[in-house]
Amino acid sequence: MIPLKQLLAKAVEVGASDLHLKLNQKPYFRLHSALTEVDLPPITVADLNDVAAEIIPPHQTAAFVEHHEADFSYALEGVGRFRVNAFQSQGIPAFAFRHVKTKVPTIEELNLPPTLPRVADAASGIVVISGTTGSGKSTTLAALIDLLNQREKLRIITVEDPIEYLFPDRECIISQREIGIDTGSFQAALKHVLRQDPDVIVIGEMRDQTSFRTALSAAETGHLVFTTLHSGTAAVAVHRMMEFFPSTEWDQVRLNLAANLQAVVCQRLLRATQGGVVPAVEILINSPTVRKLIETNRLEILPAAVETGVEDGMQTFNQSIYGLIKSGMITQDEGMLYATNPAALRMNLQGIFLDEAKRILATV
Repeated sequence: MIPLKQLLAKAVEVGASDLHLKLNQKPYFRLHSALTEVDLPPITVADLNDVAAEIIPPHQTAAFVEHHEADFSYALEGVGRFRVNAFQSQGIPAFAFRHVKTKVPTIEELNLPPTLPRVADAASGIVVISGTTGSGKSTTLAALIDLLNQREKLRIITVEDPIEYLFPDRECIISQREIGIDTGSFQAALKHVLRQDPDVIVIGEMRDQTSFRTALSAAETGHLVFTTLHSGTAAVAVHRMMEFFPSTEWDQVRLNLAANLQAVVCQRLLRATQGGVVPAVEILINSPTVRKLIETNRLEILPAAVETGVEDGMQTFNQSIYGLIKSGMITQDEGMLYATNPAALRMNLQGIFLDEAKRILATV
């Protein structure tokens, strides 16, 4: 059998974020966003079956046999915790391990914008952390929850699949619930969550109507809701939330969203010049202008509102990447790869700034 425990220990030691196990391939680490081959023999079917038998928890075994997918957490004493996705590829088990650091990093340690803590100051509403897979959404969410835990006296309920970061009670009382262990499903957990006297609700991932309706209901009754969502930009995140519903409901959903959304934080991880990664962060705040655009279905203008909303704490990916390049944290070439509008970014770096966004907003 492949030395799984040693592999995971080595991954943590070298700072790898992920370990990938696949038939007839050597193990791979993801190190600073790049895949790095581990000098071991190729993995066999017997190796993968042994890993499955060793680490898939009992409550997930039947589901894996039936659905060929399973998400769960795996703790290795003396090494750390891992978020694991087990899946089948050509009828053979395969695994992706994501290392979850024990200590929740701070906003400053993550190089997130200094305006971000303002997002956690809201008394109620919905805060969405968005981005593509592997963009650091869960870590940013954890940093915001840890910030609350250090300075507020609140009752926090989380619903996660699986639990990643563990939060000790500091100022807050925190109950973390994992799908499959503490509750049967997101739907079951969210059905009862408002009866558990929460001030803050953390929904690990916004994935369907049920989770969105629960978030709206909680926000409307004075709760603060944090959740994550897969989307490429903050404006796209607004579209994505509406798409959970049939088009006949979109008008009402928009009005509810306009009334209850607090912020959308979207991020992309870029390679830093000094090694490792650094986030580029787009922030949409539900300012009066943004609220009006959502209410009147002018969603295509949201990017312009973000670009001109600096005083409200907003910024676009281009603005974030521009700052990272000017500070020397990333190269210009790296920034161009991740910019939403590379041509505009190139002009900005040459000292040319157009007022196109202000012109667009002047028509609203």
